[in-house]
Amino acid sequence: MPDQDVRLQHLKVWLDEQLAIVYAEQGWGEVPPATLTAASSDASFRRYFRWQSADRSFVVMDAPPPQENCKPFVDIAHLLATSGINVPKIYAQDLARGFLLLNDLGNKTYLDVIDEHNADTLFDDALQALLAFQQLPMAAPLPSYDVALLRRELELFPEWYVGRELGITFNAQQREQWQRVSDLLIDSALAQPKVLVHRDYMPRNLMLSEPNPGVLDFQDAVYGPVTYDVTCLFKDAFLSWPEPRVQNWLSDYWNRARALGIPVQDDFAAFLRASDLMGVQRHLKVIGIFSRICHRDGKPRYLTDVPRFLAYIEAVLARRPELAELGQLLRSLSQPAGSEA
Repeated sequence: MPDQDVRLQHLKVWLDEQLAIVYAEQGWGEVPPATLTAASSDASFRRYFRWQSADRSFVVMDAPPPQENCKPFVDIAHLLATSGINVPKIYAQDLARGFLLLNDLGNKTYLDVIDEHNADTLFDDALQALLAFQQLPMAAPLPSYDVALLRRELELFPEWYVGRELGITFNAQQREQWQRVSDLLIDSALAQPKVLVHRDYMPRNLMLSEPNPGVLDFQDAVYGPVTYDVTCLFKDAFLSWPEPRVQNWLSDYWNRARALGIPVQDDFAAFLRASDLMGVQRHLKVIGIFSRICHRDGKPRYLTDVPRFLAYIEAVLARRPELAELGQLLRSLSQPAGSEA
């Protein structure tokens, strides 16, 4: 895109200036010849580049204002680092233009390498990092998951998935069902003990690194339900695990959290119920987000993972009768449209 090409030229000029400063400050000598290549992009407007010389590499974040704001990333990186989490070190920043120069945590995410054989080891490291930042005091000026935020997330589902992807408008009965289901999910989330919540703690945002894992994409962190991140970790957007294995991992987390004084539910059954309902809230939100990314941003590939989230929801519906109305609503969306409100 032409605008991005112009930004890239500005980014390269800024990068050359900052690298000269960093090399001088660190006593590394002259800046050597290097390559700048695309490292990755994500579902937002951010993109990443890798600067690589013969013996050193950095990652450069391009987060164009006004769509993106780097300040939360910078602030939360400092916060997480205080708990020993391996987050990117920020060597240089230009918040006004949306440029960050970061150390390189590696080029392999958990998603790239995880399989049924190494999952226990990798998730053990991921849980250790999760437990570390869940022990942080809730003293930073971060927003909380409140009624408004939870409802705003849930409404992405009827607006973007039902309305734009399926082309359906809720009739009066469906709208009432949706309202009751939303209230149940919101009430369950708000009833949970609160901790620092990453909000996207999944294998795609965890890097195979030393110490392991490197943690990315934390800029939307809030204070919220204790089950949120651990549910996100094991019910991922891009890969699924057998239910018995997920239950074992959740049990391991719950036991370790209790031993550390993290405010999880006293009863494991209550913890599982809270995790199930928290997961459904997130799955509905993400289905809406993936639909929005397709229809608003022109990135249809994310829609291929919608069936995975619907399968997660179906598994919960089978064991949570209190969500029967959600099951009825989802079934009605796959039937010929009736009268519209």
